[in-house]
Amino acid sequence: MQFQLSEEQRLIQETARRIAKERVAPRAAEMDVSEEYPHDIFEAFREVGLLGLTIPEAYGGSGAGVFPLALAVEEIAKYCCASGLVLLLSALPTQPILIGGSEEQKQTWLPKSARGEAKGAFCLTEPNSGSDASALETRAVRDGDDYILNGEKMFISGGTVADFVVAFAKTGSDNGTRGISGFIVPTDSPGFSVAGTDRKMGVRGVPTANIVFKDVRVGPEQLIGGEEGHGFNHAMLTLNTLRPVVGARGVGLAEGAMTYALEFARERKAFGKPIAELQAIQFMFADMAIQIEAARLLVYQAAWLVDQGKHQRENAALLSIAKAFATEMAVKVSSDALQVLGAQGYMMDHPLERHYRDARQLMIVEGTSQIQRVVIARALLERELVYP
Repeated sequence: MQFQLSEEQRLIQETARRIAKERVAPRAAEMDVSEEYPHDIFEAFREVGLLGLTIPEAYGGSGAGVFPLALAVEEIAKYCCASGLVLLLSALPTQPILIGGSEEQKQTWLPKSARGEAKGAFCLTEPNSGSDASALETRAVRDGDDYILNGEKMFISGGTVADFVVAFAKTGSDNGTRGISGFIVPTDSPGFSVAGTDRKMGVRGVPTANIVFKDVRVGPEQLIGGEEGHGFNHAMLTLNTLRPVVGARGVGLAEGAMTYALEFARERKAFGKPIAELQAIQFMFADMAIQIEAARLLVYQAAWLVDQGKHQRENAALLSIAKAFATEMAVKVSSDALQVLGAQGYMMDHPLERHYRDARQLMIVEGTSQIQRVVIARALLERELVYP
C-alpha cells in the first residue's frame, strides 16, 4: 500500500492548509456567533480551485477525486468544521448528477459548480423521513411531459444560499425505493421557498434550511438521468461516496482540538510545573493521538476506495466504518481536549467548546452512527465483509 501523497495531492493539501490558516482561522469564531453563511470563505475556495476537485476536467473541474477533497477538508476543519462543510457541499449536490445525470445535465450544471458560479444543496431529509429515506413523502406527479413537485425538506445544509437543489421525490405508485426519482430544481423556480432555518447546537456558519416545494413545475430535462425510479440509488451512492469526507471533517477537527490543548498544556502550570509534564495529562494526549491516527488511516483508505470506483453496496461497509469511527473519535477527542483546559475550555474565549459542539453534528449527518452499524452488520452477515 502506498502511503506517500502524489505531487498533485500534496499541492492540494498545502493549498488548503494555507487557506485554512490565512482565511478560515480568523473567521471561525465570528461565523459561529453570526450564524451567517461565509461567502468570503466560499470565494477563497473558488480562487484557489478547490471547488471542483470531484468534477472531471471535461466538465470544468480538476478531476482530482474524493481523496484530495478529504485532504483539503481535513485541513480546513482543523480551524472550522463549518468551513469544512462549505467545501464538502461543493461535491454533495453534484454527485448525483455525476453518478446518474444525462450528458446535457452534466454540461449544464457541473461547470457552473466547478467555477463557483452556482451553489447547490442536497434535498433528501424530510420531517417524517430521515434515516428511513425510502419513506419520503415529497411527490412529483406527471402533468403532460412535466412534473408537479410538492413536499417539504428539512435540515438542508446550504439551502439558504443554493442556486439549485437536487431533490428526491416519489414518482410512481411503488412505495419502496424503486418509486423514487431525483430532480434538479433551480431555486428561482415558482413555488420553491425557504420556509425557515434551524437554531443549531453547532456548525452554525452553514445554516440548515426548511425547504418547501409548492406546485413546482419541473420539465423532463430536470429528471436526473431522464428515467424514473433511480433516485434512491443515486442518493445512496452519493452518501457512500462522500462518507469519507465527513470522516475527514472529524479527523481535522480532532487534530485542531488536540493541537490547541497541547499548546495550552505546555504553558499552563499546576503543582509547580507545566501540566503537560503530568502523566495523567500525557496519557490523555497519547490516547488522542492513537485515535486520530487510526481514524486518519480509515478515512484515507475509504477515500482511496471511492476513487477506485469501489463505492457500491458491496463496498459500503468500509466507507461506513471510516465515517462512524472518525466522527465518534472527533467527539471523544474534542471532549478530552476541552477537559485539559478545565473551566477555561468551557468558555467561549477558547475554540474547544465550539469544536465540541461542532463534532457532535458529525455523528448524525449523512447517515447516523447507528445507520453505519446497520450497513456494517449487514455486510458481515451477507459475507460482503469477510475476515479470512
